[in-house]
Amino acid sequence: MGSNYIVEALLEALSLDDRNSFRAKIRDVSRKVDGIPFPLSYGRSPYSYLKDDLRQILESETLERGKYYARRLVKSLTESRTNGINDINLNRWKEYGEILTDSLWIFDRRDSSGSHLGWYWGNFVPQIPRQVILRFTKMGDWVLDPFSGSGTTIIESIRLGRNSIGVEINQTTLKKAVSLIRTEPNSLGAKYLVEPGDSTKTDFSRLCRRAGAGKVQLIIMHPPYFDIIRFGKKKGDLSGSKSMEEFLEGFGRVVDNTYPVLQDGRFLVMVVGDKYQNGEWIPLGFYAMEIVMKRGYTLTGIVVKNFEDTRAKRENKELWRYRALAGGFYVFKHEYIFIFKKRAKKGSGADRV
Repeated sequence: MGSNYIVEALLEALSLDDRNSFRAKIRDVSRKVDGIPFPLSYGRSPYSYLKDDLRQILESETLERGKYYARRLVKSLTESRTNGINDINLNRWKEYGEILTDSLWIFDRRDSSGSHLGWYWGNFVPQIPRQVILRFTKMGDWVLDPFSGSGTTIIESIRLGRNSIGVEINQTTLKKAVSLIRTEPNSLGAKYLVEPGDSTKTDFSRLCRRAGAGKVQLIIMHPPYFDIIRFGKKKGDLSGSKSMEEFLEGFGRVVDNTYPVLQDGRFLVMVVGDKYQNGEWIPLGFYAMEIVMKRGYTLTGIVVKNFEDTRAKRENKELWRYRALAGGFYVFKHEYIFIFKKRAKKGSGADRV
C-alpha cells in the first residue's frame, strides 16, 4: 500500500453521490495515512500535509465542496507543476516547510553535520547555500562558487544532487577542503570539480568545459569582506587589497569572468557583510551590490541573515558591548544575501521565467 492507494481511494470517494458514504470513505483514508509509505519532502511531513487536506474535506459543509477539495488533493498527488527553475512541486507547496520565503533569516546555530566542521575563519553557514540551491536549481543542475573556501557550497550541492565547480586561491585551504569534500556521502551521484585558482583571472568557460558543464545554473559568491580577515598573502587574494577601490575592482573582475558561464535568466547569489573603519560604517555590501548590478544583472531580492557568534567575538560579548557603548557604534549581527537574476537576451524565453 503506497501513495497510489490514497489516489485510488479518493477517486472512489469522488464516485459516490451520498455525502455520508463520501465522508465515511475519506475517514477511512485518514485513519490509514500514518501507515502509508510516502516520500519525505522539505521540512514538513507529507503526513501532516495530507491530514490537513483530508480534515478540510471532512469539514466541508456540502458534498460539492468536499469533492472540490478531494479533486484538488488528487491533482496534487498525481501532477507536478514547477516554475522551471527548481524541483518544487507547486501543487504540493505546503510540504516545503524548510524553504524560507521571508527576507529575514534567523539560524540558531551553524549546521555542523557530516563534512561541515566549521574550521575555516571565512566560511558561511551551510543553511545559506542549501536554501538558495533548493530555490534556484533542479537536480542535476550546475552550481559555481568562485570563492569556494572550505567547500561549504560544494558539500551542500553534493547532498542535494547538484553538480558543482569551486575555485579557491588559498592552496592550504583548498587542500583541507577537498579532503573533507571527499568524505561526504554522494548517494545521488553529483559531479564536482574544485580547482586552485585566482577568480579574478580564471577562464571559467574553459573550467566548465573541463567539468562537463556547458553553462551553470547558479552562482554563489561569498567574497572576503575586504580586509576584515586576511586569508592569505598571494597576489589576487581580495582580502589583501590595499584599498576599497582595489577590492571592488578585483571583485568586479570576478563578476565579469563568471558572467559568460551563467545561463540566461538564472541566478547569482552573493553573501557579504559591511565593516567599520576609523569610526565609520562602510556599506561594503551595497558597494558590492552595485558592482553586480552594473554587469547585466537585475536585483530580485535582499535577505538579511543574523549571526549570533563569530570566532572573534565568541568569548568577548560583554567586551564588545562595552566597546559599542563607549565608541557609539553597533556590533554587527547581520550580513546580506543579495539575489540577482541574469538578464536574458531578448526573445530567448528565459526572461519570461
